[in-house]
Amino acid sequence: MTAVPGASGRIAAGERGETRIADRVVAKIAAQAAKEAVDEPPEGGTAPRATVTVRRDTARVRVSLELGYPGDIGRQCGGVRRRVVERVRALAGMDVPEVTVQVERLHPTGAGAAAQGRIR
Repeated sequence: MTAVPGASGRIAAGERGETRIADRVVAKIAAQAAKEAVDEPPEGGTAPRATVTVRRDTARVRVSLELGYPGDIGRQCGGVRRRVVERVRALAGMDVPEVTVQVERLHPTGAGAAAQGRIR
């Protein structure tokens, strides 16, 4: 422990206590990052949701989202993973060794979106 000079034996501010960030806060950061990473959010779709498990300075993240179709699903999921890792690391100071992306629904986009039902 390092005492603050002239403070009669007080412990320096940087060495007192700890900072804890709630799981729900990290989940909100991850959900917002996923929303930022998706090319175009599907019309009528729901916003991405995230759940996290935090152990010490490590967060494992699961993101559920909806995507437009047709589109490069693999590329979009990779972009979501990268953005979530980057934002959680920058804003919460946590390592993110695992981001699981779960695509819950695909929404038709473009000219095919106007057609309802199946065409034979």
